[in-house]
Amino acid sequence: MNDSNHKDTSMGKFKYSGIWPVAPTPFNENGTVDYQGMERVIDCIIDQKVDGVCILANFSEQFLIDDEERERLTRLCLEKIDGRIKSIVTISHFSTKIVLDRAKLAKSLGADIVMMMPPYHGALLKGNADQTFNQFNEVSKIGIKIMIQDAPLSGVELSVPLLTKMINEIENLTCFKIESAQAASKIRQLIKNCGDKLDAPFDGEESITLLADLYAGITGSMSSALLPDKIRPVIIDFLNGDKQNAGKKYNDILPLINFENRQCGFQATKVIMKEGGVIKSDFCRHPIKLLDDHTKNLLISLAKDYNLISMNWGK
Repeated sequence: MNDSNHKDTSMGKFKYSGIWPVAPTPFNENGTVDYQGMERVIDCIIDQKVDGVCILANFSEQFLIDDEERERLTRLCLEKIDGRIKSIVTISHFSTKIVLDRAKLAKSLGADIVMMMPPYHGALLKGNADQTFNQFNEVSKIGIKIMIQDAPLSGVELSVPLLTKMINEIENLTCFKIESAQAASKIRQLIKNCGDKLDAPFDGEESITLLADLYAGITGSMSSALLPDKIRPVIIDFLNGDKQNAGKKYNDILPLINFENRQCGFQATKVIMKEGGVIKSDFCRHPIKLLDDHTKNLLISLAKDYNLISMNWGK
């Protein structure tokens, strides 16, 4: 394990802290999964000195991966991680049976946490409060820690009262990732209501609301794998009480975070990892609209100012 992990992120009452990026899923130019590239992605992320990693999330293009590919990627990634850092496997699905099967596989392979959004399918088929509670409760019975992902993509309203009830009453629901509008306010309320139960109060959305969320009480963030090596020092400084230096470091990297969040989405990491020799292609499967060359070139130009591990790892 990297000697930087878990030594300066243990402050506070929560079990988990630091930076936990989402791993991108690389494809070959012909659209097939680049499994060798996936192994290189995991090694690169570990070399970014992160605290944990999340696989098969929305930023991993999980919605473009079939069931066979998903199982193979789960096995490959967890075997490659091999306990060197903590691991989260995303298992979201409308079907409770599928969610349970994914959770059982993740647990059997040694994952530390599974991450779930509430059940939804498209714009109109959504689980209500009881159905959402029951799906998470069924997963909890498997005996693996759960992170609930509160993201606009699901279209499901996860109110503070509902989240409070779920966290306090579902045994293994001990982590949250809040990336909804006005995240800091919701985070603050949830920590107040559920603090003794929580292992990981995290935010997400490329860490674009990180500073406000740190003041609200988070101890960790789930960014992309573009620049976790630059985001982690912000979190560590803040948790160590050096808020002024944390703010300065965050302001320094905010232009790149903003460009990723507003202009590129999950493709930013793949573009930079291709530039850095981590993966061979930044291909995304149809019907994803690929970034135009102008946006790619602006991203690469901006990223060069930061000496990113993702941009230099394979050179």
